[in-house]
Amino acid sequence: MKFKSDFLLGASTAAHQVEGNNKNSDYWAMENMEHSQFVEPSLDAVDHYNRYEEDIKMLADAGLNTYRFSIEWARIEPEEGRFDDNEIDHYRKMIACCRENSVEPVITLMHFTSPLWLIKKGGWENEEVVGLFARYAEYVTKKLGDDVRYICTINEANMRLQIGTLMERFKKQMMAKMAASQKVMAEQSAKKDSMEGQVQVGLNLSDPMEKMKLTAIENAKIFGDPQPHTFVSAASENGDMIVIKAHQAAKEAIKKVNPKIQVGITLSLHDTQFIEGGENGAEKEWNEEFGHYIPFIKDDDFFGLQNYTRTVYGPDGIVPAAEGTPMTQMDYEVYPEALEHVIRRVNKEMPHVPIMVTENGIATSDDEQRCEFIDKAIAGVQSCIEDGIPVIGYCHWSLMDNFEWQKGYALTFGLCAVDRKTQMRTPKKSLGHLGGYR
Repeated sequence: MKFKSDFLLGASTAAHQVEGNNKNSDYWAMENMEHSQFVEPSLDAVDHYNRYEEDIKMLADAGLNTYRFSIEWARIEPEEGRFDDNEIDHYRKMIACCRENSVEPVITLMHFTSPLWLIKKGGWENEEVVGLFARYAEYVTKKLGDDVRYICTINEANMRLQIGTLMERFKKQMMAKMAASQKVMAEQSAKKDSMEGQVQVGLNLSDPMEKMKLTAIENAKIFGDPQPHTFVSAASENGDMIVIKAHQAAKEAIKKVNPKIQVGITLSLHDTQFIEGGENGAEKEWNEEFGHYIPFIKDDDFFGLQNYTRTVYGPDGIVPAAEGTPMTQMDYEVYPEALEHVIRRVNKEMPHVPIMVTENGIATSDDEQRCEFIDKAIAGVQSCIEDGIPVIGYCHWSLMDNFEWQKGYALTFGLCAVDRKTQMRTPKKSLGHLGGYR
């Protein structure tokens, strides 16, 4: 069944993952350390910075009408207080290209990466970031004029809490490992690797403790802190609220410039399920990922929902997927039904806020599996719409295979393959398959 003509159906990217040469950002600095926890640096990425016209036309030719992409703060404000008009013009050209191809641009102002200077000031644990982010949002909105209808302020604003929870589990496991026998150490190591699938971002927990110590020394030299407060680092409760304050301040700044722009935030949500004895664990995770944000986002113009899989809780915590369960390259359970479940739960708790699925996808080398995933996910979205739930859009992650953060280029989420030696694009069957729903 096809969507109505006004439904926003498209794909997403993030600037740092596709543009290349984001040299003034915190991630660029971390990738290029001698003892980096990244398996490889981003370098030219997939050169979307120079090839965006080709990529947007490819999206439109497949039948899609929406492109969610991010504007890179580190390009716009490479030094504190110095804004680069040439860079904002680049993004204005991208938006114009979208319009020329009848594609609705959905803008994200901050997708994980931050200017290096911001992290040196204490990053996302420093209250000052609230005003600095609002100033950046105001500048961007003024420069973009009336060309944008939708802005996501912050991508996966809850990611810092998710990573904090994961790192606590990791620390406990490492302590146990140090006290264990060689046999138990091997068993713990296997479990450690699987932990990476508990957050919806590419993390590398495979480095030995000694390398992590060396990374901390380099961090101190570059950022002035062995554990810098980037956006993808563990947050305190205060740090979590700083992110929400930054969202609210940016929203206010955007609305002052152009009240017609629809403003929202995106959160990373798991379909939290439980078996007997796991009720409290599942409820705690849902409240951490979503529930405690409701008072701060219930008056937004829309909500950006991002989901990839489910988490099942039992009396002893997270229940591992059963042996033989299909898993993605990211070590998530393949479970496209999760999207419908999460949409329904969000709507139940925020019934008046329109929902835009800003990310949903699968890391796999099997494109037929991706097509099947899309079919089941889209069926869930359409079922929600039929029941009166205000779902206004679906953006698949991702338009192209790209740089999956600490995991590098090996993981393939894209609707289009990219040969990074030649930067040649090869659309996959799944791109047109998704476009067929319009």
